Amino acid sequence: MFVVMRKSSRNKTIDTEISDGKAFLERCISLKDLEGKKGVACDETAGGRLQDQIICADLFEVCRMIPAGCADLMIVDPPYNLSKDYDGETFQKMKPEQYEAFTKNWLEATAHILKQNGSVYVCCDWESSLTIGKLLGEYYTIRNRITWQREKGRGARSNWKNSMEDIWFATKGDSYTFNVENVKLRRRVIAPYRENGKPKDWIETENGNFRDTHPSNFWDDITVPFWSMKENTAHPAQKPEKLMARLILASSGQGDVIFDPFSGSGTSCVAAKKLDRHYIGVEKNSRYCVWAQQRLEMAETDKKIQGYEDGVFWERNAGR
Repeated sequence: MFVVMRKSSRNKTIDTEISDGKAFLERCISLKDLEGKKGVACDETAGGRLQDQIICADLFEVCRMIPAGCADLMIVDPPYNLSKDYDGETFQKMKPEQYEAFTKNWLEATAHILKQNGSVYVCCDWESSLTIGKLLGEYYTIRNRITWQREKGRGARSNWKNSMEDIWFATKGDSYTFNVENVKLRRRVIAPYRENGKPKDWIETENGNFRDTHPSNFWDDITVPFWSMKENTAHPAQKPEKLMARLILASSGQGDVIFDPFSGSGTSCVAAKKLDRHYIGVEKNSRYCVWAQQRLEMAETDKKIQGYEDGVFWERNAGR
């Protein structure tokens, strides 16, 4: 006798099967659609169909069909050099030289898509960061390396638990967007300082005392999606919407185009939509494309990003 396991009503994880999500998959653009459309453009007003779309195809086949200068910002979350199952498709850990070749391939395939004044962020773990940081500098000007705390991870018997990841920040040229006022972090003030009896550089609220601080390159306020969060999916390497929102708000403006060549379950595209940006996502796994479209539909009526409210990012466990 088989026992059917049902999710708890509190479990919000998106794990729709392709058979149940055909309508979502049909919203995606396929490689065949691109091949059959001559002179495809980035901007829909110019006769193209790429803007605000998920392209369900392999990026190495798709990128050559995307015109130059389509994106203001590129967010890249490539497979880390780890053996991992992506819904039945296994990415096998490579030898260092093989992963270096893989990285060079996607860097070359996507470089033309970014505008001259555009920025790029590349996600990686500590090991793939060594390869990506080195190669990224051959194509772009590296501006910084962000490290963010995952706040969870598997323990190890003979090593330190891996609970940190890197994001490399680079630009195509010396002129680029960086909106520091849009990405300040609201932290609780433990010992508030007053001047003439009034708060100095902090605000007093019913819920406590807070200060809006300039963002650093170490982020300890990010919560990895879990089962009771609406944004959570069954993707094994999903990034938080809050993390993507910070990158998007810092390095783009409203109406700009965000390009993600490894869009997975669509987090960067969803965050872009919620923040009034356009997006172009590329993902070869059909089931992940279903989840991305499902989340984009949810974003039509719910633009909330957990941890981002009132125009500021709140520190973890601040009740936002």
